[in-house]
Order: sequence, then structure tokens, then C-alpha cells
Amino acid sequence: MKGRVLIVAGSDSGGGAGIQADIKTVTALGGYAATAITALTAQDTRGVRAVHAVPQDFLRLQMRMSFEDIGADVVKTGMLADGETIESVADVMASHGQGVPLVLDPVMVAKGGSRLLAADAVEVLKRRLLPFAALITPNLPEAEVLSGREIRDLDGMRAAAESMLTLGVPAVLLKGGHLPGARLFDLLATEDGVEVFEGPHLETVHTHGTGCTLASAIATGLAQGMGLRDAVLRARRYVLAAIRHAPGYGEGHGPLDHGVTVDPERIPA
Repeated sequence: MKGRVLIVAGSDSGGGAGIQADIKTVTALGGYAATAITALTAQDTRGVRAVHAVPQDFLRLQMRMSFEDIGADVVKTGMLADGETIESVADVMASHGQGVPLVLDPVMVAKGGSRLLAADAVEVLKRRLLPFAALITPNLPEAEVLSGREIRDLDGMRAAAESMLTLGVPAVLLKGGHLPGARLFDLLATEDGVEVFEGPHLETVHTHGTGCTLASAIATGLAQGMGLRDAVLRARRYVLAAIRHAPGYGEGHGPLDHGVTVDPERIPA
């Protein structure tokens, strides 16, 4: 086991996304996952029924205890829900997480369409949390909000990714899964330029938690000492395999097979 990842995100009672997907991903890739839960959700593959926020002092305590004892090589954030939560996370990063890389997944909308970040919290996210980020991993709708640009094709993705770099983050992984077509394009933008990663666009509804999974997989790679590009490449391979082996659970957007790397027949004696 190598690489400590502190995950700050919401709980998914259905187990396919959020903290549950994050823990599975980090574990499946050989890392160690600690958590600070921001909110509890009641949801399944069909959508989010209810959200119950965790008190801010308790959220801050969870983060501080992880930093002060086990420590963290990378912090990964997911669902933060509102400006107050973002402020709490930023405060603890400032007091305890200085120098720890942050992989920020700007979770704004659930797969079923439910809003997971208050509209007035976007500016707080930009102002307070982006300065800590080593990488942000928006999908196209999130990138449109952060960049203020409409994205309809690969050229639009390039322009949006370059625009988001001006927000002060050193790297952007813009996920292109919302674009139609047989091929899927992700863009990694840094000060060195933009690299396009291409892969098959799988026709399946079993994609719940792909964003959480990808960001946590990248965070694990960085925590294990991998370079950003290599961490992204491994994470993309892992997510693709997890989608291809999805168990088919649920009536809506089903979960991935996060254990695709695990062979229960090879448990050491």
C-alpha cells in the first residue's frame, strides 16, 4: 500500500459515486484512502432523493485529524455543495494542508440531473479553493460554468481549457464524455500546452461515478509519486476497464466495477 489520499466529498448511499467510489478506487490502485465527509445523500442509480449536510465544525475536525495523524500526500475534493463548505475546506487547507497537492473535481450536477453545487458557490470555489488546486477535472457542463464559454466541439474544449488555466490552476483535465460521437476526447492543459487523449465512447448507461473515480485514480497516482501525465493515463485506463466490466446494477445510471483490478483468487496466505 502506497500513497495517502485524503478525500473530502459527499457520501453516495447507492455506493456508485462519492466517497464510496473514491475509497474503492484508491484501494483498487494500491493507495490508502482517508475521508472527510461533507454531506450525506440518499440516492440510487435513478437520482438523488435528499441531501443532508454535515456540520461545518465536524467537517473541519475530520480533515484536521487526518492531517495531524496519518497525513496526506494528496487531497481530493468532490461534492462540496455550498459556499460555506468550500470556505471550511479552504480554511483547513490553509492551516494544515499547505504544500499538499489538491485534485479538485468541481462536482456541480449529478448524473441524473440533480444540482450538487449551489449556484452562488461557484465564485467562492474560484476565489478560495482553486488557489490550492494542482489539477481540476471538470466535465463539459462544469467547464462551461467555470470558463463562461459554450463548448460544442474539440476546438471549444481547447478554448475552455486554456481559459480555465487563467483562473490560476496549473493543470486542467477537461473530460469530453458529454460530446456525441464514437470517440471520446479528454484534454490535459498545462502551461506547456494542451494534450488530447482519445478513446472509445462506450454506449452504456452504467457510468455512475466516472468523474469521482477518474479524479480519485489520478490523485492516487500523484500520491504514489507518478507524474501528472502518467497518473492521468493510468486513471483513464482504469476507468475504461471499470466501465467495461460494470455489473449492470440498478434501473438507471449504474455503477462501475471498481474492483476490476482485484483478483480474489490471489489473496496471499
